[in-house]
Amino acid sequence: MFAYFVPTLLSNTGVLPLESPAYTFIRRVLLPASLLLLTLSVDIPAIIQLGPKVMYMFFGATTSVFLGSIVAYSTVGWLIPSDLHDQAWRGIAALCGSWIGGGANFVAVGESLRASQTVMGLMVVVDVAVASAWMAILLWFGGRERALDEKIGADRSAIDIVRRKIEAYQLQIVRPVTGPDLIKLGALSIGGTAFCHAIASQRPDIGTIINGFTWVVILMTAVGVALSFTPARNLEGAGASALGSAFLYMLIATVGAQGNFREIVNAPALVAVGTVWMIFHAVFMLVLRRIIKARIFFLAVGSQANIGAAASAPIVASAFHPSLATVGVMLAILGYVLGTYVALLNAVVLERVYLTFFA
Repeated sequence: MFAYFVPTLLSNTGVLPLESPAYTFIRRVLLPASLLLLTLSVDIPAIIQLGPKVMYMFFGATTSVFLGSIVAYSTVGWLIPSDLHDQAWRGIAALCGSWIGGGANFVAVGESLRASQTVMGLMVVVDVAVASAWMAILLWFGGRERALDEKIGADRSAIDIVRRKIEAYQLQIVRPVTGPDLIKLGALSIGGTAFCHAIASQRPDIGTIINGFTWVVILMTAVGVALSFTPARNLEGAGASALGSAFLYMLIATVGAQGNFREIVNAPALVAVGTVWMIFHAVFMLVLRRIIKARIFFLAVGSQANIGAAASAPIVASAFHPSLATVGVMLAILGYVLGTYVALLNAVVLERVYLTFFA
């Protein structure tokens, strides 16, 4: 939360700029680098042992984001000024792409729907303000994990087995960090990012989502998973995931720094839509969890893999245990794949709502 709001305070008081080439560098270089570092020691068989409930919660989050946008726009959309309505549904659909996938999906959907830069900027503010509040609740869940699970009788055995297995492995490989270790980590993460950018520039676009930076994300994740089956995974003992987490915190700081909260006063109705939307998502997830008796960790990582994508899903997962960050990364990448297509379908429904009630 400090990583979000301290840069926001500084940028909104003129200490930091709202836009900077440094922010672009962090998004294009350090985000892919962090994905490789966080997936370097991923234990795929252990994640499979988590069982189907984690996927139920992930797809439940996707479904609730889709439905929540329609419910929120239909119920409180009348608050939106009439001159903003034709753009509002487009911005909401773009935010749906962001809350299922990430920033790449947000931009792709916004451009596809010809959303104005004004409404896109306002939706970024809504995103940071509303999603940050939900993320704080998920982090609070992390400190009360056992009590929340015991309250509904959730089976903790699978996640406890995975946690013990990962902890035992980390104790086995942990060692003092050396110069060669740092060189290897830098070569794999920063060098790998440059290599994947070069390959991505030669890859063809596939639809509206698989293009440009999305290729980099896919390639870096694939490289990280592939290296997890080699001795390179032992670099986790030298702090690979810790360095990856540091990169992620830097990314979150840039997101906060670009949040111009003064613009909220220009569209309080959009903030209301986002708030109702997030409440719907939260209630849906809590009810689904109780029905299937899922671990609170599954709710948290499934939700944040959608709402926060690769930037914050590992952080929420780490609130339960640092070794579980890779679960958040893997689910967030799945969200990248789904985000644009689900959001474009969402736009079809939102446009119908707009034409029926607000045009």
